[in-house]
Amino acid sequence: MFRTVSEQIMTLHHTKHHQTYITNLNAATENYSAAVQAADVKKQIALQSAIKFNGGGHINHSLFWENLAPIKEGGGAFPESGPLADAVKAAFGSVEELKKAADAAALGIQGSGWAWIVYNPTTKLVEVISTSNQDPVTNATVLVGIDMWEHAFYLDYQNVKPNYLKAIWTVINWKEAERRLVAASSKL
Repeated sequence: MFRTVSEQIMTLHHTKHHQTYITNLNAATENYSAAVQAADVKKQIALQSAIKFNGGGHINHSLFWENLAPIKEGGGAFPESGPLADAVKAAFGSVEELKKAADAAALGIQGSGWAWIVYNPTTKLVEVISTSNQDPVTNATVLVGIDMWEHAFYLDYQNVKPNYLKAIWTVINWKEAERRLVAASSKL
């Protein structure tokens, strides 16, 4: 029997993991502000990795929650026409080829990280990229992010990442992806 991503893992993921990034980011930024006030440059430098990691974790997860939708609310339903369908067709030929490219990027991550479907403002194309750890995407607009940290899938799928990816596609909020694409491409 096919399963999608469970409510249990999403609740744990949101209330424990994402909340930890927020808590740690708040602490790091408070300590950074104090270090700036004290003109303690060494402390400011020491805190940058915590800000990047936890700030990235917060940014990435905030995008992740927005790009998920229950199946009954259109999750997984790729638009047959429109800006996103046109952009995907131009870059990949079809949504199935896009998914294959994203799956390959996700499965190619060594350790933990994220696979991303992005709009590149320089090439004006939809592209697939990956980032390590909690590094956020800074040079493109995220359309879809797929969390490849074990906390995102292990309770449901153990180490069978391809099954997690098959399930995550059934809850991708393509309406949100298209909204992000339209907003990013209209800025040009």
